Amino acid sequence: MKLIRTTMAALASVAIMASASAQGFPERELSGIIQWGAGGATDVVSRALTPGAEEALGKKIVLQNKPGGVGAIATNFINQQPSDGYTLLFGAENPQLHPILGISDLDYSKFYPVNIVGRGNVLLVTTPNKPWASFKDLLADVQANPGKIKQASTGTGGLPFTVGAMISTVAKFPVTSVPFDGDGPGVTALLGGHVDLMFVGAGAAAEHIKAGRLKALAAIDAKPFGDVPPITQDLPALGKYLPWGPFYGVFVKKDTPDAAKTRLTEAFKKAVDDPKFKELMAARGNVVMNLSGAEAEAFLKKWQSVTAWTYQEVGVAKKNPADLGIAKP
Repeated sequence: MKLIRTTMAALASVAIMASASAQGFPERELSGIIQWGAGGATDVVSRALTPGAEEALGKKIVLQNKPGGVGAIATNFINQQPSDGYTLLFGAENPQLHPILGISDLDYSKFYPVNIVGRGNVLLVTTPNKPWASFKDLLADVQANPGKIKQASTGTGGLPFTVGAMISTVAKFPVTSVPFDGDGPGVTALLGGHVDLMFVGAGAAAEHIKAGRLKALAAIDAKPFGDVPPITQDLPALGKYLPWGPFYGVFVKKDTPDAAKTRLTEAFKKAVDDPKFKELMAARGNVVMNLSGAEAEAFLKKWQSVTAWTYQEVGVAKKNPADLGIAKP
């Protein structure tokens, strides 16, 4: 009996110490793991966001890039760290698709979303010499000439592939996909006339549109992007998938103490609200979201549901979303 009382007292002492430590969080510098390489979109957003969070927390966040495995290396690394809130994952959307593509069992349901910072606008772009003035014109041409119109892609699971797959679930869209190693090479090929169109993040196309080298036919959204009309204007059925786009977020392990979660959530909310950060996001064609808690989790579930079931419908899913407990949209 004495041993039991001693053990219980020791456990209670540990719990009290952990609670006290969380209440004083953070007591030392933090580590931030960026899921993608230096200079990429996730890296740029993460490094622009961090100073505001550091100021709010009163502690340094040391950033490190851990690319690889379509984001799986960084996600797995975070999962192996202590659940104390001192190691943050600066991630993008990719882990939400890892289970469906058989890459990893880890998705963001295993983590706590400190902040879903924002999402990228996606545009359908082509070159000014093409005859299409709208998505409606393009769709009619694609359907009249199946397989003849070429779309730049970044491979299965990439942004262009996903948007094209979504469209193909609500309309016949028989384009020929030509894979490239990233958005940059795809846009270069489009400018060179090697392909006819591309779905691309607004940030990657903005300067070319401004210079008149590309023209945007539609925003992949239910709302216009500047003077670019929404795709739902010509394809209303796509609205069930929207809003959709690549996103950026900050995560910690799910069982991190509540006090640490609260402190981090408050700090990153303040950082995202900073006018300079919002200006950078707008300049890169991103929509600021600034979601946390239940709102962030609802967004993550919808994004995963829409994308996973699209992949299932077009036959590229390695695992059935239903078997993974992913609800149908």
